[in-house]
Amino acid sequence: MTVKYRFYYTNISGNSKTITNGQTIERVKGMGSRTYYYARVSSKDQNLDRQLAAFRAMGADDRDIIADKESGKDLDRIGYQALKHNMLRPGDTLVVKSLDRLSRNKADIRNELQYYSDQGIRVKVIDLPTTMMDLPDEQRWVFEMVNNILIEVLGTIAQQERETIRRRQAEGIAAAKAKGKQLGRPAITYPPNWNEVYAAWRSGELTAKAAMEKTGVKRTSFYKLAAMTEANGNDKAG
Repeated sequence: MTVKYRFYYTNISGNSKTITNGQTIERVKGMGSRTYYYARVSSKDQNLDRQLAAFRAMGADDRDIIADKESGKDLDRIGYQALKHNMLRPGDTLVVKSLDRLSRNKADIRNELQYYSDQGIRVKVIDLPTTMMDLPDEQRWVFEMVNNILIEVLGTIAQQERETIRRRQAEGIAAAKAKGKQLGRPAITYPPNWNEVYAAWRSGELTAKAAMEKTGVKRTSFYKLAAMTEANGNDKAG
């Protein structure tokens, strides 16, 4: 049968793509299951190389790899949602490098794994060797028992790591504030000759470019200072 999809996903190069109703992904009945691979990093400046290398070592085709460059704090990721709801089907297999690529939230990890179990979709985690094993049906209970233990432990670790990161960030901000450090971009300061140059610019004696050169202020900052001066009654001192 031919299944038609319309969804957005993020491919392995990090670009968003759309598959429209005019395009199709063919799945011929009786041809068996498919394996998809999911990779994730938390920000756009991080790379997916390690995860992609692991997938390709398993023989993965790039077209079957879906990736997101978004935080694992929740499941609201374009690529992942498209993979989960539009691509995976009962009998398929989902491969991830590590459990925290699905999520860093323990409850979400448990819920997702339960969802895939209910849907008849197998999840393989490369960093958990037992999930990669193929056992006879009569021995699957051993596989599931061991994996449930590992999932519980690693799910807890993934959540704790995220909570630790958040705590350290909060502690760092608090420490910086205690030392009087200014967080974020530094405040714009008026150059010593601002009043004189600003008045000449406002009267038309100087062009904006010349005023910027005399004050040593960049274009964006110049106009911000001008707006602040205007709001203070044409006097930087207010």
